[in-house]
Amino acid sequence: MSNYKMLIAGKLVEGNTTLDVINPANEEVFATVPRANQENVMTAIAAAKSAQQLWKNVAESERRVVVNKIADAIAENAEELAKVITLEQGKVLDFARMEVQFAEAFCRSLASHEFPVTVLEETETNRVEEHRNPLGVVAAIIPWNFPLLIAVYKLSPALVTGNAIILKPAPTTPVSSLLLGQIIADIVPKGLVSIIVDNNDLGPVLTSHPDIAKISFTGSTPTGKAIMKNAADTMKRLTLELGGNDAAIVLDDADAKTIAPGIFFSAFINSGQVCIALKRLYVHESVYDELCDEIATLAKGAVVGNGMEEGVQFGPVQNKVQYEKVLSYIAEGKAQGTVIAGGDAPHQPGYVIPLTVIKDLKDGCSLVDEEPFGPVLPIIKYSDLDEVLANANNSKMGLGGSVWSSNLDRALKVAAQLETGTVWINQHCAFGPQIHMAPAKESGIGAEWGKEGVKEFTACKIININKA
Repeated sequence: MSNYKMLIAGKLVEGNTTLDVINPANEEVFATVPRANQENVMTAIAAAKSAQQLWKNVAESERRVVVNKIADAIAENAEELAKVITLEQGKVLDFARMEVQFAEAFCRSLASHEFPVTVLEETETNRVEEHRNPLGVVAAIIPWNFPLLIAVYKLSPALVTGNAIILKPAPTTPVSSLLLGQIIADIVPKGLVSIIVDNNDLGPVLTSHPDIAKISFTGSTPTGKAIMKNAADTMKRLTLELGGNDAAIVLDDADAKTIAPGIFFSAFINSGQVCIALKRLYVHESVYDELCDEIATLAKGAVVGNGMEEGVQFGPVQNKVQYEKVLSYIAEGKAQGTVIAGGDAPHQPGYVIPLTVIKDLKDGCSLVDEEPFGPVLPIIKYSDLDEVLANANNSKMGLGGSVWSSNLDRALKVAAQLETGTVWINQHCAFGPQIHMAPAKESGIGAEWGKEGVKEFTACKIININKA
């Protein structure tokens, strides 16, 4: 399929203007897609508001049937979706296939949660019930690192809880969302789902419109703060999953050879373009040299390139802006530390950066203190555990963190002191649709995934009954 259209108000439509989509592996235009204007957004909102009034009265079991049909459609179109994801996002085709599989699994899992009436109090004279009701119209704003998966794990809970939804993908990765719209257009009621493409210019229209009841956003912390400001006048409900600069602490009793592969994968999954990837690695001096060598060996042996090519293990950075940002972080890291793998981008078209590992860095370097969101890992040596915990916690971000040790009791004590929403032990970036993720600090508000995440798409109503 190459004639992509937007799903707006139940119809597949062209835009008045178009947007070129770049393949990050070679910087060539691989698709031209329709681009929405403000009128398209208003049409989508009006249709969503009307469709939701009917949808909220549909039985939850029937809504679940529709959402599972969406999962079926994803599975039936898996290979086409995977190829599109690789072309627009850059990730290796096998990993794109995994994204599609995860999208299907998240779609089904998140739709499985039920919210029956809960009795909070029952006496001879009084009965108090908690009801969970739909919010209305949800605006979901999608980033470019997992364009299909993130769209689906917002779509599924929104629909099963009785809401309508408008999806706005990132302008550099809109094709998989448009393809999703085309394969579900005949599955969902007219107007209940709309998918619009912009060039980062229509977000404020969505996030400030009085008929949008909730915004679900995954992306950067500065954009999340802007969305909060836009939503304030109408007190919209918000779920914001924002930036992370996840720290991992390796204790002195860890076995370097055993943990190196897990650390390597956690840092470089999707070429480091994962919010909950391992971003800064603190290693005790007793295992520092050995672990640095192990990780460097893995990074040097990795094949980075065009995700459509056989044998490639890691794809490019998704877009030029991010590519240049990552290179600037690497440049500072090279000036302050020692490069032990990668470090130099090839002089050729595409946003390919070899997996880069830089040791001998300290807190205060931007590569350590900030989130590069790319294929670069800074390694910091430490000797004092209290000091390294203070450094790990000295961040505005609080998405995730991890502790690596051969002693589970010690690891648990350290994990309890990390100021993050999630802490892993002897693993990192382990997740699933059944486990909710609730960020801390400036990494966001609300929860995603699991029953708690689905509940974010509902409003609580208390009915207090006098039975006397």
